[in-house]
Amino acid sequence: MSVNGIVVSAGIAFGKALTITTQLPPLDFKLLSSEKINLEQQQLTQAINNLIAHLRHCQHHLCPDCDHFQLIDSDIMLLEDEELQQQLYLHISQFRVGAAVAVDRIFNQHAAEMSALDDPYLANRSDDIICLAKRLTSALHGHLQWDLSTLTEDTILLADDLTPAEFAILPLTHITGVILESGGLTSHTAILARAAGIPALLSYQFSQSKNTIIDGTQLILDGLSGELHIAPSPELFDQLKQKQQQELQRRQALMIYKDKPSQTLDGHRVTLLANVGNLNEISHITDVGAQGIGLFRTEFFLMNAKALPDEHQQYKLYCDALHSLQANILTIRTFDIGADKEIPCLTQDNEDNPALGIRGIRYSLAHPDTFITQVKAILRAASHGNIRLMFPMVSQVEELEAAFVLIEQAKAELIEQQKSFGTISYGIVVETPAAVLNLPSMLPHLDFVSIGTNDLTQYTLAADRTNPNLAKEYPPLSPAVIQLITLTISHCKQTDVSVSLCGELGSDPQVLPLLVGLGLDELSINPTSFLDVKVALIKGNYQQYVEHAQHVASLTRIDDIAKAINAFAHDYDRVCK
Repeated sequence: MSVNGIVVSAGIAFGKALTITTQLPPLDFKLLSSEKINLEQQQLTQAINNLIAHLRHCQHHLCPDCDHFQLIDSDIMLLEDEELQQQLYLHISQFRVGAAVAVDRIFNQHAAEMSALDDPYLANRSDDIICLAKRLTSALHGHLQWDLSTLTEDTILLADDLTPAEFAILPLTHITGVILESGGLTSHTAILARAAGIPALLSYQFSQSKNTIIDGTQLILDGLSGELHIAPSPELFDQLKQKQQQELQRRQALMIYKDKPSQTLDGHRVTLLANVGNLNEISHITDVGAQGIGLFRTEFFLMNAKALPDEHQQYKLYCDALHSLQANILTIRTFDIGADKEIPCLTQDNEDNPALGIRGIRYSLAHPDTFITQVKAILRAASHGNIRLMFPMVSQVEELEAAFVLIEQAKAELIEQQKSFGTISYGIVVETPAAVLNLPSMLPHLDFVSIGTNDLTQYTLAADRTNPNLAKEYPPLSPAVIQLITLTISHCKQTDVSVSLCGELGSDPQVLPLLVGLGLDELSINPTSFLDVKVALIKGNYQQYVEHAQHVASLTRIDDIAKAINAFAHDYDRVCK
């Protein structure tokens, strides 16, 4: 049997099904009979012991100095706390409730007390306590939630959703594919899956399906066609194994283009950079021939940090990144915090509509100490290499001016502390229609501009990028978005400010002719798509790309744009073959 989903990361994956969920059974508030109280307390003891044993087992796979190891230590210490255990046992006997109810009440009480503390780190531990309560409740029901440390065979993970922080701790050596019920094409979990080269599908409602997928069932995730095959026949298994091998051979054949100049057949050069989220990705971009980093998502290394890295720690990180790049350019985006990215080590208010709330540059300006610490680290690292710094979600010149005031304060502090620093170029990520329309007032302050099409599409079309139900009706290539990209390029060209594109749109080889034809001279691409995009560039003709872009830009319907893009790509594939 096979079902369809939306491909967010291409490739073919084989593995056994494993479903993880954050959904727990509803609490049962029925009063216990006297004879069941002792039994409930014993079950709680067993669940605590099982969870502690599991956490200790997880630690065996981690370095004792890493953040994850220390966070697990904190959880173990809390579970072993005799006073906490006595509170739980007393609550069961005094109020004659089940162990799950006692855990919910006592842990929430502790979390509330913790969140009220003045110390930001201890206050943020309240979230960890709530998470630990869920895991203990899960253990009470006979299974250890997120028990992925013991995986020994290829596994395809099925989840209702994964946050970027949850994705970051997956044992990727055994996770061959991911299937999500929710999330969007440009959600950060989708971006992480693509960056890791893991095939992924979304919008498959496996928990509501009549054909329940039992853990251990053989699955094949075809991220080329968008199909999930459940318990495939031996013939289909062999057929898709062959298809997977052909795809691997195709990717290997692309390596001959790694060191070729990134220019069209008629000599038009385009700078091709890479999007990355951690040092491991940076160390591998030379494998595909990237000319540097066009987007370093610095907030991703905060996802599982127990505290905000200080200036020295950040300085070392950026220096390590420069060293890995071997004199190539490093474009750092300041912390893009908010929306669908929760950072446990930072204070974030609950918002009714976080995508329209305190995110990107707004968060930085609201928390100047965090911003200045990062800027000081980046300025110091700039004395060791070529760094560009860009600010996310800037929509108006006042925000940009406020950021530069803080940058001058950061420089003044470095001078006072007698710390040397280098010169950097400054830019913004254009992600809102307001940024495009206000660009003329901001360009005098800028050295470069990068177009972030993920959010630009979301805010232009008023369509949540994480909502899979909107993915088909509101794709990234729409007349309005193309007009805004064209206008951005025009503004920049008129003032000789460099313009790039770092959104997921740039990682689609079929869209490459349009983007280059519109006038972009620089693209920043996911490493896994890099060579596909480069081949599309060097096998094409710039003048034909310009004519193609003019045609596409004149179209007024989404389906006509898609047909034109596909037809142009098909004609080029036929000619190249």
